[in-house]
Amino acid sequence: MDEIVNLVVQKVGLPADKAQMAVNVTLNHLKSKAPALSGPLDQLLSGGDGGDAGGLADVAGSFGGLGDMFKK
Repeated sequence: MDEIVNLVVQKVGLPADKAQMAVNVTLNHLKSKAPALSGPLDQLLSGGDGGDAGGLADVAGSFGGLGDMFKK
């Protein structure tokens, strides 16, 4: 997760503590909207490859992509 936090710090210019909060809020929202992605997300963020699913892209593809979760 440090990699994502560092990207937010660099790209957005937030202080590290605020970037950490932003990443946590975003990840928790994604996990609440798509609970099946929770395990793969955690594994990817801890340096894993997403487990048996073959990565987050494969898991997201099985749900028709992540775009649908943002539709009203």
